[in-house]
Amino acid sequence: MSPSLSCYLALAALSCGAASANDTPSHPSMVVPDQVISAQNAKLAANSLGKGFGPQSPRDLDAKAGNTMRIFALAPPTSQMNLCNIHLHRSAEHKGGEFTRYAGNGDGKGIGTGYHYSGTLSAAELKPLAEPVCAGEHGSLQSGDTIEVHYVHSSAMVGPGATLNACFNDSIKNPELRVEAQVYVLVNDSQALDFAHLAAVGLNQGYHQAPNIPTNTGTPIQYAGSTTGPAYNEVASPFQVTWSVRPKVAKVNVASMAAWCKANPFHEHGPHAVRNLVVNPELLSVIP
Repeated sequence: MSPSLSCYLALAALSCGAASANDTPSHPSMVVPDQVISAQNAKLAANSLGKGFGPQSPRDLDAKAGNTMRIFALAPPTSQMNLCNIHLHRSAEHKGGEFTRYAGNGDGKGIGTGYHYSGTLSAAELKPLAEPVCAGEHGSLQSGDTIEVHYVHSSAMVGPGATLNACFNDSIKNPELRVEAQVYVLVNDSQALDFAHLAAVGLNQGYHQAPNIPTNTGTPIQYAGSTTGPAYNEVASPFQVTWSVRPKVAKVNVASMAAWCKANPFHEHGPHAVRNLVVNPELLSVIP
């Protein structure tokens, strides 16, 4: 994610955690040593010290503590906000719930890192499609991969559109932002969930909504954080975001994911890269 308003809120895509699932980075030849990630974390801490940045994301959802001195009121419920963007990332940025197995350090720039679904899949579910799914500059998807989808909402009077720019307008330059995050695992099963249905949008009482976000994947973990993405690996994000991350994973038909990437109102054609897990307590809020 770049620091500009055109950047995406991180929606992390996860790789399946089964022993037979795809556990390799998008570019397996590009895996950096632990020292690279440690150095990035150190630069993030140094570049944030005394600057007044707010709490950051992503984080370990099971680690509730945080020492940030900058707090903000949580955004209203999505029923009182407008759905402005939907996007996805390959490998989960958040850690917790059913996505706790580390995917690896990847290339140090957000590709091939994150966290995997920690469950198992059958051989039939893992059967790959003939062609890569949602191929883009940050890799592609396939059966066995998991995606963390971010349903981004804004308090501004806006409608669904491409990039985070869709969440702002000239009337409100500092709208409240809320991201409803859901992790999905892609399976070769026509009976699994259809992604076009999950990403459908419509009006309800005057608000743009995503009515088909699953309601059976656990109580969302809510906390105060920020936008994400690898552009913030060494500098903090200045945007304030209320997060609601569901702890359980749902299965999505991989063929429906392929079809959605070819045509959708958000101009999303491939997964996005991820930001390192934020571990500095000074950059984390308390999870109630």
